[in-house]
Amino acid sequence: MSRFRWAVLLVTVAAVAGAGVWGFGVFGQLSEGGYTDPGSESSQAADVAAAELGSEGADVVVIYRPAKGTIDDAALSARIQERLGALPKSVVTEVGGYWHGKAAQFAAADRKSAVAVLTLAGDDDGEKLESYREIDDKLTVAGATAQLTGEAPLNDAASGRSTRDLAFAEAISLPVVLILLLFIFGSLVAASLPVLVGGCAVLGSLGVLHAVANSHDVNSFAVNVASLLGLGMAIDYGLFMVGRFREEQASGRTPAEAVIRTVATAGRTVVFSASLLMIALAGLLLFPQGFLKSLAYGGLAAVALAALLSLTLLPALLAVLGPRVDKLPVRLPRRTNRKPEGSGWTALARFVLRRPVLVALPILAGLLILAVPIKGVQFGESDERVLPEGDAARVAVETLKADYPALSSSGIQIVVLGGNGPPKGLEPFAQALDKIPGIAAATPAGAGGKAVTYVATLRGSDPFSQQARTAVEKIRALPAPAGTKVFVGGTTARSVDSISATAERLPLMVGLLVGATLILMFLAFGSILLPVKAVLMSALSLGATFGILVWIFQDGHGASLLQITPAPLEVGIVVLMAAVVFGLSTDYEVFLLSRMVEARTRGASTAEAVSTGLSRTGRVISAAAILLIVVTGAFALSTVTTMRFVGVGMIVALFLDATVVRMLLVPAVLRLMGDAAWWAPGPLRRLQQRAGLAEYEHEDAGDAGVDDQSGGRHAVREPAGLYQRPDSLAAADTWSTSHLSPASSDWASSPTSAWAASPDSARDNAPPREGYRAAPEPASAGWASETVDTGWASESADTGWVSGAVVPGLPVAGSAPVPMPERMPLAFTTPEEPRSELPRRASQDNYRNAPPKSARPEPQVSTSSGPAFFGPVRASASVPRHAPNTPPVPPPPTPPVSDTTNDPMAIYRRPRDLSEAEPPGHRDARS
Repeated sequence: MSRFRWAVLLVTVAAVAGAGVWGFGVFGQLSEGGYTDPGSESSQAADVAAAELGSEGADVVVIYRPAKGTIDDAALSARIQERLGALPKSVVTEVGGYWHGKAAQFAAADRKSAVAVLTLAGDDDGEKLESYREIDDKLTVAGATAQLTGEAPLNDAASGRSTRDLAFAEAISLPVVLILLLFIFGSLVAASLPVLVGGCAVLGSLGVLHAVANSHDVNSFAVNVASLLGLGMAIDYGLFMVGRFREEQASGRTPAEAVIRTVATAGRTVVFSASLLMIALAGLLLFPQGFLKSLAYGGLAAVALAALLSLTLLPALLAVLGPRVDKLPVRLPRRTNRKPEGSGWTALARFVLRRPVLVALPILAGLLILAVPIKGVQFGESDERVLPEGDAARVAVETLKADYPALSSSGIQIVVLGGNGPPKGLEPFAQALDKIPGIAAATPAGAGGKAVTYVATLRGSDPFSQQARTAVEKIRALPAPAGTKVFVGGTTARSVDSISATAERLPLMVGLLVGATLILMFLAFGSILLPVKAVLMSALSLGATFGILVWIFQDGHGASLLQITPAPLEVGIVVLMAAVVFGLSTDYEVFLLSRMVEARTRGASTAEAVSTGLSRTGRVISAAAILLIVVTGAFALSTVTTMRFVGVGMIVALFLDATVVRMLLVPAVLRLMGDAAWWAPGPLRRLQQRAGLAEYEHEDAGDAGVDDQSGGRHAVREPAGLYQRPDSLAAADTWSTSHLSPASSDWASSPTSAWAASPDSARDNAPPREGYRAAPEPASAGWASETVDTGWASESADTGWVSGAVVPGLPVAGSAPVPMPERMPLAFTTPEEPRSELPRRASQDNYRNAPPKSARPEPQVSTSSGPAFFGPVRASASVPRHAPNTPPVPPPPTPPVSDTTNDPMAIYRRPRDLSEAEPPGHRDARS
């Protein structure tokens, strides 16, 4: 990638720009339909009516209300007929209503208004919408007001508001996201990269949707979904990639090496995350509704492009920028007495681990209580209530329902199809329709060919009420007249059929999501119970989220605050939310567990693994969730209820999942599960190891001189062997000189030499340098006895863990506490020292071949103070000294130190950190 960075950059930018320019044409091909099952009875009713009676649907209904007088005014009637007759025939194929036959059903009872019915040209909703936009300003007449209603005006109002609200949401969210990224990265260049990739993902997804629209119906809401997921996931992935790249650079790698490591580690997690989310979105393709299929197209295109650009365009930009990624730094105010990074998450982990039952039970009870409203959920379709109160299209629909109930779309359509001709003897059937509870009247609506249609007017105003649904079921239960077939359609029947089709395919989607999650997470972590727990946690989070949404958007609690009208939930949007939220929650679970499993493979207990995972991922998960909340939560500012439903739902879901569930409930449950959480049968574990999809890496894995001691998204990588224990005593002295920086061959010219030349008192009393933590003073004037013998850092005898020193510039995700490697040699040999006076873990040959102190390089210790992932790193955590199920290697015996006079180590005090380590004899030379 780094070798071909300019080619990748130019090709990707050109492709995205071309797709974006061409993709803007999709806005002229969007539809507002696709909510029905094409094979359902309601769809068949519409097809039979259109085939036998012609196009009788009222695409546009114009309600004319005279300023004075009645609709029978001759002059007004002449002007209305002239206006309707002047409409272009290529746009309006048929004109009907009160002024074409004076039918009483097209006039109000008080004669204060009447309607004209227009049929538009076009084979689908998109073409009809284009036809409507050509005549929407040509229907007014002098002396009367005109209200436009019907499917086309309602779709135009909803589509127009959605487009404007989408632009407004992005205008609000992008600056806020940029500011948050500035706080995270501390650099304007680094912060702008995820936003740039997000914009490219949105443009590219528009091009994909335009291509799909040429052969399939694409609902306008698919553009909103593509924008939401493309921008949100690209920023999420960019956060991980840019952060990892800066970590690698801070650890001393060149830009090319840092790009390779970033793509190999954080890039792998991006692929894993995108795969889970795309599998969830692909589940929408299992449903027959075109609306859900178009949402799947938009979501899949956005997520795939977000991942692809994060693995191509973003690495190319990082390779070009290199160290310049930290340009334009932003100095943010910081507290002077800040606590070490990750200490808050560590304290939280300790609290949860000490009281797992006390933490888990209230959270479980609270989530179950929040999910209670789901039992009363009702589903429906999008209608005029998605628009705000006072909208002209909504007011017109409400007027039509109140004054012309027979013309409103809320009635039930009954189509009777004869066998060999027009059906006869339908009076008993019509009388039976009138007797059905919930039906106010059943009147003939038209006849033609071999079909007769009736419209059953509902007693209630809500076509999605339980009474209306029961009425549809009872009509379908009536026996058909002899020699005929009866089809029941209309708004209520479409909703009933859509819910039935969704319920029929929902188990397939659930099976796909759960099965894919279980398999992928097992291959990632090698455990049987961890994937099961992850699915259950996601289900709890999802249930609580939908319970809150039902409580607000259906039951109406807080509706006035949000300025929405309570209504049944749209089943397609609910399915979409379920897929997206499940995919995102599983993503956070993978990120959290990868660090826990990584610590577990190094020998940590369950409690230690949970604490390590939470402390090292808490801030990163919180940052990713906050960014995604800003991007998706901006939809809550929309005036369209559907978009507001998605925005509020994403805010609730992300907050619950990234805080309550992942930070509190998951650690508590793992603590209660104990060692059983990591169990898997031997054959399955070997299968997982052969698959090579683990989200962590074993200690023996490495490449290009890199010891992959840790894995997951942002695992810390140290140069190979830098902190490894020598394999033999003969290798100890060779180790002490072979891992020094070749760039600092002159010890005296190094920055350490100037510090070393200072008086002992000044050096001993000097505060630790920035990025270091002072080590505790030894109990005696010399080194600890173990250190004199082995030259290793001190260890805790009761726990078997090694307390790590602080290495400046060694970054880790979220500035969490960094577990240091096993032990750290601090001894050096010089030719002037008599071999018998200082025990050494080296052979005589190595001793003789040691370089003179003037040519000895200083240790390669980074002093970079720039931010790595979330700023400078301070390490305080511990790591185990041996792999799991392997007995620890006992330290060599410690020789007695009785005579400190001849011990050259006795004149040394214990250094605060690595930079204070001097070669033996150096102080003698100065003194």
